[in-house]
Amino acid sequence: MPLDICRWRLAGQFLTTTGPTTPADVVRLLGAVQAQDYAGAKWALAQRVRDITDDALEAALDAGDILRTHVLRPTWHFVRPADIRWMLALTAPRVRAKTAGPNRRLELDSTFIRRSNAVFEQVLAGGRSLTRSELAAELRRARLGVVTGQRLGHLMMEAELGGIVCSGPRRGKQFTYALLEERAPGAPPISNDEALHELTRRYFTTRGPATPHDFAWWSGLTVADAKRGIASNADALERVTLGGTDYWLGADQSPPPRVRSAHLLPNYDEYFIGHRDRSAIAARLGDDRSVLGGTALVPHVIVVDGQLVGTWRRAATNDGIVIELSAGTRVTAAERQRILAATIALERFHRVPVDVRWI
Repeated sequence: MPLDICRWRLAGQFLTTTGPTTPADVVRLLGAVQAQDYAGAKWALAQRVRDITDDALEAALDAGDILRTHVLRPTWHFVRPADIRWMLALTAPRVRAKTAGPNRRLELDSTFIRRSNAVFEQVLAGGRSLTRSELAAELRRARLGVVTGQRLGHLMMEAELGGIVCSGPRRGKQFTYALLEERAPGAPPISNDEALHELTRRYFTTRGPATPHDFAWWSGLTVADAKRGIASNADALERVTLGGTDYWLGADQSPPPRVRSAHLLPNYDEYFIGHRDRSAIAARLGDDRSVLGGTALVPHVIVVDGQLVGTWRRAATNDGIVIELSAGTRVTAAERQRILAATIALERFHRVPVDVRWI
């Protein structure tokens, strides 16, 4: 039964099927893509679009076709400009509830946040983009004191949740912030009920079969919200019962193809991070701890036919990239060939030689 779940999820997430033609289209269909690890998140998008390079994806992000901000949960996600406002309106209150305690400890009250946001709006106006350290310098210049470290990080998160700032174009390897109003000109507002309906539909049509608890985990909303969203999509979603558990998926989805596959998935890939219960992908390995992230750290994982079989890591060298593969269970010769084919895709994405090593 878990293998059937995996086959549906691989297809729904465009890992064994085609659909999206651009990285922005991937983000639109998935709703949001976790982007805590920026390099890993780019590779996640690339595996769902044909023939995209890192440079081309970076250009799309710099152009603002895709934005990076805190939304859904207290972490970064890629979202489309057209979706960012209603997603923030729907999920930011829950994120703020989770960060309220840390904010109090960091002495970030509503007055300080409001004054800081005013500084950001002033110094970023006119299409400017500044790094986090440059914005900290502007706060000092505005006599708001020295703001560094975790306090600065939480302050910037509040500015993102408030719809003041979002990602700007990268400056070399440095991230910048820009005004959301200038990166994503206002879209017609929708109600929270409409937003919940839309987010629920996108989630279950790409990540199903999934449960209300899975959706609540991914969206940061409550299980009650998840059930309301499912009920509002009665015509678009179908319920299936597997092993005594009720799951939902898109009602009009075609049966997934029976294909052999292998993927080098990045940490926090939506294939597994989008579900609270990740046991379905651990039938072969017998252990799903590698994708649970108990310390908030998740490794890159090797997935064969939707099942975890090991982990991988990469390191840049003067000549290219070294990929180290580590199997956690027996991998057949044919499966190793498919895994090596996945490393070739990574080589094409980065356009540099990749040296593969099994460890």
